[in-house]
Amino acid sequence: QVQLVESGGGLVQAGGSLRLSCAASGRTFSSSAMGWFRQPPGKEREFVAGISRFGAVKSYRNSVKGRFTISRDNAKNTVYLQMNSLQVEDTAVYYCAADTSRYRGTENPDDYDYWGQGTQVTVSS
Repeated sequence: QVQLVESGGGLVQAGGSLRLSCAASGRTFSSSAMGWFRQPPGKEREFVAGISRFGAVKSYRNSVKGRFTISRDNAKNTVYLQMNSLQVEDTAVYYCAADTSRYRGTENPDDYDYWGQGTQVTVSS
């Protein structure tokens, strides 16, 4: 069992930055690939970024490449999402997720076994 708790969301002006954190409980964190997803208002949940078990492999959706950075600290059981140059279109509820089966974080939400409760990110113009 893995429990995930996100934090760090909030209201920020366009061009600003936020750093999301996702703290995991349980012994399987370091053996889990991790992902960040988001759900914009009125839209489906979408992949944002993924990271492999030890952080060597990272992937991003095209619209956040060069602006967002995913990282993890296995000693702290935490995964991060640094978000820079935020745009109004980044407004969404952001979720972290754990995939206990695969090496790298995939884009398919069905691959993930555990989800956090989400944190709201609102970017104003």
